Amino acid sequence: MKLPQSVILREVGPRDGLQNEKQFVPTEKKLEWIDLLVESGLSYIEVSSFVRPDWIPQLSDSVDLFTKLNKKDGVTYAALVPNKRGLISAFEADADEINFFVSASETHNLKNKNANIEHSMNEIRSMITECKQHKKTTRAYISTVFGCPYEGNINTVQVIKMANQLVECGVDEISFGDTIGIATPYQVNEFLEDLLKEISVDQIAMHFHDTYGRAMANLYTSLLFGIERFDSSTGGLGGCPYAPGASGNVATEDIVSLLHRLGISTGVDEKKLHHATNYISEAMNLTPVSKLFSVWNGSKESI
Repeated sequence: MKLPQSVILREVGPRDGLQNEKQFVPTEKKLEWIDLLVESGLSYIEVSSFVRPDWIPQLSDSVDLFTKLNKKDGVTYAALVPNKRGLISAFEADADEINFFVSASETHNLKNKNANIEHSMNEIRSMITECKQHKKTTRAYISTVFGCPYEGNINTVQVIKMANQLVECGVDEISFGDTIGIATPYQVNEFLEDLLKEISVDQIAMHFHDTYGRAMANLYTSLLFGIERFDSSTGGLGGCPYAPGASGNVATEDIVSLLHRLGISTGVDEKKLHHATNYISEAMNLTPVSKLFSVWNGSKESI
């Protein structure tokens, strides 16, 4: 096993990071935060989700947000959509990439999407076809891959079957989510051994939550399998409204710090990323849970 030379980070803070917060962050502050994230060198930002405002009011300004974006060349500004109505809005807003989601747990999928897995997969197939017609790249999240708050353990065979179906209908990338942060390095090792027999490494991203403090260990395990794409959120913001007990995503700055010290390129400037984290934490009046935040604020240089 050999570590990759470079890694691409999918910054999901503006969407996944904010969706579980009680407060609404004003659109102008979101725009400034996104600009700071791009300035730091992040090349992929999941901006928002076109969901019903009464479902996730924190993201109710998605149309306005996309309309006012100061897009930079070389950066992908993505949108998450739950259904055909959201897809139309994403097309109208000219999102660069369209992201879909489905859970490997039937119960979680019903709570998250008000639909069973079969219905969700059929809808995603149809939407991927439409995205191709509009020349949009696509990404799909499979949630609760390593465990569900309602059903417990999840069958890996079921997850890989879903992944194969998504690849067959033309999805560009699949993000495999440890939604409640329950995975262990051993589980990740076993899962990736089986997954990589079926799915190409360049179509795989890993999405870890740090509920039990194991996200970085799980990420390192993934690196050993050559995984080069990871989802992360500035300051460790985030959680799932339909997964009780799920804490934030693994923090972008913690990942960047580890990768750089492993000699792995990310294209991200740590000091500028620190500025972006400080900005959103002050705007929300909260203290980031990332390990590096206290290091940054305790000295002028990160270590």
